[in-house]
Amino acid sequence: MSTANRDQLIDLLGQSPVAVITGAGLSTGSGIPAYRDRHGQWQHSQPIQHQDFLKSSASRQRYWARSFVGWATMTAALPNQGHMALAALEANGIVSTIITQNVDGLHHEAGSQSVIELHGGIRQVRCLTCGVRFARSKVQEWLHHANPDFDHEQARTARLAPDGDAHLVATVYARFNVPACPECTGMLKPDVVFFGDNVPRERVSAAQQAVETAKVLLVVGSSLTVYSGYRIAEQAHRLGKPVIAINQGVTRADPLLALKIEEDCGIVLTALVAELVDACAISG
Repeated sequence: MSTANRDQLIDLLGQSPVAVITGAGLSTGSGIPAYRDRHGQWQHSQPIQHQDFLKSSASRQRYWARSFVGWATMTAALPNQGHMALAALEANGIVSTIITQNVDGLHHEAGSQSVIELHGGIRQVRCLTCGVRFARSKVQEWLHHANPDFDHEQARTARLAPDGDAHLVATVYARFNVPACPECTGMLKPDVVFFGDNVPRERVSAAQQAVETAKVLLVVGSSLTVYSGYRIAEQAHRLGKPVIAINQGVTRADPLLALKIEEDCGIVLTALVAELVDACAISG
């Protein structure tokens, strides 16, 4: 990062409060793969679609078998230096709200308090019939008991995918048994917004309110390709608030940006925490 970009970044982020929107690029440092490369292109097979999950038992088998294999990645993931830096900036009154597109829960684990999970949280599972929620770790136990012989070589050597997913061929998951809700035998679904579904209105409203009350919007590790994220940047720009991005690669909001830093977001944020805290203390 050039000295000029560094100084400009410190100056813009010093105009607190700062709203932050984060994406998969922040969690790659925690071992969770991202959906897209730096050019915005898919790196993995297409994720599950909402309507397919609801209508097709085969799609549900595919999802849960892959999630069963990939769940260890999510449980092993820990907040990285980027998550910790954002938590520190919030604790010092610089960051007001973190709006995350990630479902991994790592902002909460890092200590951030004001977090809006646009797409929900993968660590909870909800019954679509009775609405009861269960810990994903408990559901993993049910999946294991329902599939005691699920130890196919291709499953044990599967390539990891985003959000606790894993790449499996159809023959591996074709006979995978998916348990029903123990309360009502209804359909179980991770408590996340799948592709093709809508973000709940109350989360959209909360995110919009966070942008309205902030002076700056910081984009961290997101291409903003998905509209639920892009419209937040669009709103900030429309309101005349500077939009900054720390992201390695293109973003959908590139034409809207006041400043873009194409560096590792965790490294950049960690390097700037002390300076930002000192700068805000002096200006305050």
